Amino acid sequence: MSISEVKCPTCEKKVAWEPQSHWRPFCSERCKLIDLGEWASEGHRIAGEPAPENPHLDKEH
Repeated sequence: MSISEVKCPTCEKKVAWEPQSHWRPFCSERCKLIDLGEWASEGHRIAGEPAPENPHLDKEH
């Protein structure tokens, strides 16, 4: 059985895709947290149309 390798999305270091690679697809917890920070600060986004306004969510009950 061959082990697949992927590139870490943050630093592009090769990572073995196996159960022992605890942070896969990242090479380390540091790279995982850097990526999480990018999502949290809206540095990464999923392309698409903006969500429509929902007037029911703006009303106080």
